[in-house]
Amino acid sequence: MTASSHPSSGIKGFVETRILLGQPLTSELAAILLVYFVQGILGLARLAVSFFLKDDLGLTPAEVAALTGIATLPWTIKPLFGLLSDGLPLFGYRRRPYLILSGLLGAGAWLALATIVQTGWAAIAAITLSSLSVAVGDVIVDSLVVERARGESLGQAGTLQSLAWGTSAVGGILTAYLGGALLQHISTRAVFGITATFPLVVSLVAVLIAEDPVDAPSWTVVGTQVKQLWQAVRQRAIWMPALFLFLWQATPTADAAFFFFTTNDLGFQPEFLGRVRLVTSLAALLGIWVFQRFLRTVPFRTIFAWSTLLSSLLGMSMLLLVTHVNRTLGIGDQWFSLGDSLVLTVMGEIAFMPVLVLSARLCPPGVEATLFALLMSIVNLAGLISHELGAVLTHWLGVTETNFDHLWELVLITNLTTLLPLPLLFLLPNTSSQGAESHSPAALPPPELASISTTLFAPTAMEHPVPVGDPD
Repeated sequence: MTASSHPSSGIKGFVETRILLGQPLTSELAAILLVYFVQGILGLARLAVSFFLKDDLGLTPAEVAALTGIATLPWTIKPLFGLLSDGLPLFGYRRRPYLILSGLLGAGAWLALATIVQTGWAAIAAITLSSLSVAVGDVIVDSLVVERARGESLGQAGTLQSLAWGTSAVGGILTAYLGGALLQHISTRAVFGITATFPLVVSLVAVLIAEDPVDAPSWTVVGTQVKQLWQAVRQRAIWMPALFLFLWQATPTADAAFFFFTTNDLGFQPEFLGRVRLVTSLAALLGIWVFQRFLRTVPFRTIFAWSTLLSSLLGMSMLLLVTHVNRTLGIGDQWFSLGDSLVLTVMGEIAFMPVLVLSARLCPPGVEATLFALLMSIVNLAGLISHELGAVLTHWLGVTETNFDHLWELVLITNLTTLLPLPLLFLLPNTSSQGAESHSPAALPPPELASISTTLFAPTAMEHPVPVGDPD
């Protein structure tokens, strides 16, 4: 017995040290990571949703941008889910019942898309319900990790974030290419039917969450939560960074129009777009690793400044594709698109990881789930505005499913507007995710780490990010 226990211990130690970044392997941690893994797996339906809206339902680029912006609404009311989770237990528990219900809701939404949805508004309603499913589950695991990360040292700052984000990215990698390849052989509705099985995993793993029963629902508890939340958001150290993050994310996007361009003008097929998703999923992991390895000690202001400048500059490379200059340079459309998407995704991940770390560090004890959800909802509301502004610009410039004459102007405007928040960098604390000493009067409280609010569908130059997951 003794001899046989050593290999098991050695394997567990290897997993904890090399894979879990030093975190102990428990059934609860496995359940939390499975929720993030499922969120990544749901990326299987991203291309199917995009093609369903474009081809099956015949929506225009402006309509797709506007309606999919509406589908992000559940992510703008995350504080409500935090309040429900923290103050209003179901059946005596604050976490498990919400996870179970979120999984069932998600399965039902995808089944509706697979069977009965026939109009654009019905499709967006179903996608919104699937977003609600993921948003509720995301708030729950965010709160679980916040509570369990409080004992982490500064040297481990960001570890749980990177682990959770990476787990979701791995799930996305496994289905990245598959999502496009499936569409070459089966219908979009068949893909939705397959996707409907995955949210049920969230409901099943909820039983692994270690949780003590609590008292019956009390409005006093909710009132206390609201009071604590109000006291927190009044602090300069919280509302100033939140304001910057909102402005940083609210600039318009050209993603919907660009998806139509790559499929209708360039003729990219779902299988190739699956390859692009695979490349960008791997690039996302690379961006996470770069941040974890080299940038955790770099001040937030520095990271935001350089990542914004570089992303805007690199984003201009899309102009070469839109105007077909890449062909003049001897670079094929597909090769140019693959390289462009890879670079932009790495930069996007590097830019967004500080958002997650900063938001998590702002959470004071006692109101972790609610405040972190509020900060993420601010970012998500900005994302909704970004989609709607993009829809307005797309309509004004006359970009349609067949007319891309002014797409270059849309790309130029959306890239230049990302630079607008840079003069407001002073709103951010002059510190890093490692808690380096700040000379700013708005010093951060001790780090309160949370798991990421994951985005299933990271926007790239190649695909329209249909938001069935967190649009961050």
